[in-house]
Amino acid sequence: MHEVDYYELLGVSPSASPAEIKSAYRALARAMHPDTGGTAGTFRLLQEAYETLGDPLRRARYDRGDDLDALEGEPAGAGVTVTWNRASRTAFRSYQRERRRWRRFGEDPDFLPALPAIDTEHIPWWHSVDPHDRVQCLPRACLGHAPALAVTGSFLLLLTPVLLGADPSPAVLALWLLMLAAAVFAAVHLLRSHLADARNDRAFLTGPGGRAISGSTSTEQEDWGERLTAELLSRYLTRLPGARIFHGLSLPGSVFVDVHHAVLCGRRLVLVESKMWLPGHYSTDEYGDLWRDDHVFRGGGSSLAECVDAYQDLLPDVEVRGVLIVYPSRAGAITTGDVSAAEVPPMIPEDFVHDIGQWLSPQPTTVDRNAFNTLLEQVI
Repeated sequence: MHEVDYYELLGVSPSASPAEIKSAYRALARAMHPDTGGTAGTFRLLQEAYETLGDPLRRARYDRGDDLDALEGEPAGAGVTVTWNRASRTAFRSYQRERRRWRRFGEDPDFLPALPAIDTEHIPWWHSVDPHDRVQCLPRACLGHAPALAVTGSFLLLLTPVLLGADPSPAVLALWLLMLAAAVFAAVHLLRSHLADARNDRAFLTGPGGRAISGSTSTEQEDWGERLTAELLSRYLTRLPGARIFHGLSLPGSVFVDVHHAVLCGRRLVLVESKMWLPGHYSTDEYGDLWRDDHVFRGGGSSLAECVDAYQDLLPDVEVRGVLIVYPSRAGAITTGDVSAAEVPPMIPEDFVHDIGQWLSPQPTTVDRNAFNTLLEQVI
């Protein structure tokens, strides 16, 4: 008999599928990682449980009650002292409650939804932007035309006595020459700064800032929805020249993928999570609770609202919102009603392209370099 029940630790049954074990490990690892309040010993034990149950051979040996340490020739938990602090225990109990509440049911393991073809003919923002427009950076490093106009105006003002043929006194002439030298110095300084800033802008846009897509998506079949969303973003939102798409982002201080996708355009950011739920009609009540076909929906949950808050704190100058893109988990259609009361509303792909594209379109050619660099650092 093993000292620790790995199934109980992960919160799964002995008959759990590899996908269920992986999902349980991901959820608990986020909460029990030492960087998020857990302890090193508990996190190490969690990793051992996943490595054992995630490997078919080791899992079979574990189920038979074999001594894994002897079989592997290496003690799995040697020298590890497991301490459940308050944060780890609270996170584990919370996960267990939510797992019982948010049961996954009704999925068809042999069904894979397809990305719908979206008719863009009646999408207003689609025709208001030109995908070939030149991209610009914010905050602007280049000084623009104002300094050049100011210097030109100063020269004309200083040359006025000459143009009018006036005969200034030596003192006035000396002052005028001094002002002319100062204007020339300022013009040269502004010109050099302008050229340097222009080179920085070009370097940013020809480097990482010029990439429309950063990061990658999971190739696991259970993450099929993420791959569909990645294709959706690439196919439609890249029409906005300034849109920058990120796949697989972590929360600040985390080492795990906490946000499936993000799209930055100008100073607006949308965080996206992909869901595969039962076909039906989804709506929200006055309290923001999600309903499916006139019943409170218990088939799935999301932590995207907390991610939106975290990224809003990380990027205070950027407007952040979150969206769940929902695909059917079996044959059938998904529709949504009024979800305006939802903090993170579910949307079908067509509504996402229509509504979120419109929300991102006010600054279609602008890339916020500071926000872009911050998001790039969060890509796993």
